[in-house]
Formats: sequence, structure tokens, C-alpha cells
Amino acid sequence: MTAATPQERRATAPRLSADRVRDILIVDDHPLMCDALALTLKISFGCRSVRTARSLAAAVEQIRTQGAPDAVILDLNLPDARGAEGIVTLRRHLPGVPITMISADLENAMISAAMAAGAQGYISKSLGREALVDSLRRMWEGERVTPDSYEPEAAGDADQARTELARRFATLTPQQMKILRLICQGKANKEISYELSIAEATVKTHITAIMSKINARRRTQAVLLANSARLFEPV
Repeated sequence: MTAATPQERRATAPRLSADRVRDILIVDDHPLMCDALALTLKISFGCRSVRTARSLAAAVEQIRTQGAPDAVILDLNLPDARGAEGIVTLRRHLPGVPITMISADLENAMISAAMAAGAQGYISKSLGREALVDSLRRMWEGERVTPDSYEPEAAGDADQARTELARRFATLTPQQMKILRLICQGKANKEISYELSIAEATVKTHITAIMSKINARRRTQAVLLANSARLFEPV
């Protein structure tokens, strides 16, 4: 795993001490993965509490009812969120909490999108225990950690643009995010209205707000922006 440049470190979440991370939320729909991670965290960090959630919606509800954890480990692909959407959503609820994306997908563009969306690090599900613990400790101390195979894009402007785009997507409400996801799937307003059980006029109002928030003039542009941010990955 590689550490970030000094410039990247300046953009990290507030520095913690790994020894002070005692309440961790794991968001993953694979029970065995959750159990293995929870056991590793309890043994290696002496965590007081390791919570689990099987979906993004369950994670958000748990944060609302039980409070913010000290750190989050988030699976890339969840039943209700695939791609950078999970990071964008949780970052809105947890602005100062380190969020680690974990996945078997080590595609360069996906890692870039996750980091731009606010991940403190991106790690492979195939990591051994020692490497996993070391990566998490470094992230919780303030580093941005990525796989050794990751090649950051040379153009800093592209990273800044992607980060700004993620910030704009983070201003969408949960309902607006659902509507944008359906737009990206090619759904017409009438289909979105039926699927979400809301009036078509309400759909249009939401779409107007979405366009304003992400600075898009047309649906096609909104789709391109979402694709650029890797917000919704195909099933």
C-alpha cells in the first residue's frame, strides 16, 4: 500500500490516533467478511465496539440512532449502493470520520473516484491480516492509503475537478440521489414516478433541484457527470 504525497495529506480528515479508534462501523453485506474484520479489529486494536450494517441505508439509520462511529470500513458494492455513492452519502453524515473503502476491484479509475469522493483510503479485500492492520493504522493516523498498484492521475486539475464534483453530489438529498440513479438507468419521469410512488410533478421538481445542485443543464449532462464520478456502478 502506498502513502499519499504531502499535498494529499493536507486534504485528509482531521488527524486521530489509531489508539483512540474504539467504535468502528463495518458496512458490508457479506456476513463472513464482517465477522473476520470484526475479529481482526477487536484483537489488533482492542476496539470497544464493532458495529455492522448490511446496506448503505442501514448504515445511515444506525448513525442516526446510535451516533457517529470513530471510523468506517465500507464495501464498494452494497445491495443499495455501488461505486462512489456510498462514500458520498456517508461523508455527508460523517464529515470528520475516516472512511476506508474496501473492495476486490482495484481499477485505477474507481480508486481515484473513491478518494476524490472523500475516502481516507482504499484497500484490497485480499490483504493479509498484518497488511490490513498496518493500512488501517496509517489511515487512522491521518494518511491517505492506496494499493501499491494504484497510479494517481498526473493531472492535478482532474483530481480537483473530481473532488468538487463529489462535493456537489453530496448536497443531494437521499430522494434526489435515488432519482439521479434512475435517470442514469435511462428511466423517464413517468417511470421514476411509478417506481418511487411519487407524483410526476414532484419528480420534475426534484430533477430541477438536482440539475441546479450539480450544475448540469440537461439530463444527458447529469448522466455524464455521475459516470465521471463513478457514482453508480452497473450491477
